[in-house]
Amino acid sequence: MIPTPLIRTAALTKHYPGVVALDAVDLIVEPGIVGLVGPNGAGKSTLIKILLGLLTPTSGTATVLGFDAGRESLRVRELVGYAPEHECLPADLSAVDFVVHMARMSGLPAAAARERGDAALRYVGLAEERYRRIQGYSTGMKQRVKLAQALAHDPKLLLLDEPANGLDPEGREEMLALIERIGHEFSISIVMSSHLLSEIERVCDSLIVIEQGRLVRAGQIADFTGATHLLVVEVDGAADPIARRLATVGVEAKAAGRLLEVSVDPAEATLVHDAIVAAVAEEGVPLVRLEQGRHTLADLFSPAEGGAPAA
Repeated sequence: MIPTPLIRTAALTKHYPGVVALDAVDLIVEPGIVGLVGPNGAGKSTLIKILLGLLTPTSGTATVLGFDAGRESLRVRELVGYAPEHECLPADLSAVDFVVHMARMSGLPAAAARERGDAALRYVGLAEERYRRIQGYSTGMKQRVKLAQALAHDPKLLLLDEPANGLDPEGREEMLALIERIGHEFSISIVMSSHLLSEIERVCDSLIVIEQGRLVRAGQIADFTGATHLLVVEVDGAADPIARRLATVGVEAKAAGRLLEVSVDPAEATLVHDAIVAAVAEEGVPLVRLEQGRHTLADLFSPAEGGAPAA
């Protein structure tokens, strides 16, 4: 029996007056942590809202966990947790009252909703603050409340729209680590929308790229971040002397501060590797790392590739 995909769309199209938000998107999303990438206005939020049954497509179809997103939207929302990008929390409620209410709206009875709400707030790091009114929360705490309410009813799938938006670097890293743990520890599949490639590369298994309402790319992250023909060398000191020493034995290297990039023909990889180790030893500089260079997601969106998703 062929497993049901998390999400399937066929010719999914959404028009607003004067704007094509989604243009005939054909998509199959398998379980895992999935990054949904594109510039602001690309159609990411529109796609998420259609999947939840909050918007009606102009044409085409969408199913979530095997259910029609339009005709069976209530069933979908029982099985899916959603954290929207925009500010939407009731300021005069405590976090626990809000999360429990949302759990009940998702179909849980009162006692189970209270138990799950408390557990979700503890899990996202708000155990001590859960009885405080949300109006006194920082941006990071509010983002955690949105994540907790999406998680409280034990969904099969989380749809997270820009979950790290507005956070400082430390808060962003904590949020991404939390999302990664949820996906791995609870085996909950996640579709995470972001306009930042670094966030997607940090936590996601696979990638969907939307630009101007069209599906540009989809696949496993590993398929986009394969090995390059470069060796990356980091030393605890200046790399220039090592580059000069390598040049004397016919190995071309580019130095920048503590780093060296060495272009390698695969047939000569072992010889070049040995030459680098010898040059570092002869210069008496500690070697920090020597590894195969890899493409990053940002490489996909260089000017030569036709644009970038970052806003």
